[in-house]
Amino acid sequence: MHTRSAVSTTGRLAAAAAALLCAAFLMAKAAAAAPAPEEKFLHVQVSDTKSSGENVNVNLPLTVAEKVLPTINRGPLHNGRVTLDRNQLDGIDMPTIIDAIKTSPDNKMVTVRQKDENIDVSKAGDTIMVHVNDTGKHGDNVNVTVPISVVDALFSTTQRNEIDVAAALQALDKASDAFMVTVENAGEHVRVWVDSHSQPQ
Repeated sequence: MHTRSAVSTTGRLAAAAAALLCAAFLMAKAAAAAPAPEEKFLHVQVSDTKSSGENVNVNLPLTVAEKVLPTINRGPLHNGRVTLDRNQLDGIDMPTIIDAIKTSPDNKMVTVRQKDENIDVSKAGDTIMVHVNDTGKHGDNVNVTVPISVVDALFSTTQRNEIDVAAALQALDKASDAFMVTVENAGEHVRVWVDSHSQPQ
């Protein structure tokens, strides 16, 4: 009786092991067949609307930007971080502010109306949008759409007077194609965005 029970148990264990091996093989096969993550690209377009009409186009894989940025040490930029003037963030707890924004409902958070400038800051889902309209002689119009995760990464450094641009690039790589910056004035149009296309669409 004991021998039969031992044989029966051994058989069940062997069957279970075979089933696990089969499942592992199928999972490995499925993972190999899955498409690789799409490469994301950082695009910069600068169009001079004056008589010279100079145009600049940059299309850089984000992975390249992530690797190159930490190697640049010039001025306030070092090891992928930018050092700010100490008084720029004095008395401002950015991590706490960002955490509060994450958990807040969608709404228009800031509205500023001045003689020569209008500013609106709003939240929609996981995205922050900033609109600045300069009604003065310079006439700059700035529009920024950025995932909150990217803003969070910018201020992830423990140094209060630094922003971590390298960490923000890594967050951009993982985020949706929601990053967009445009600056327009009478003489120049600048557009910066991230998507999965190697060339502007």
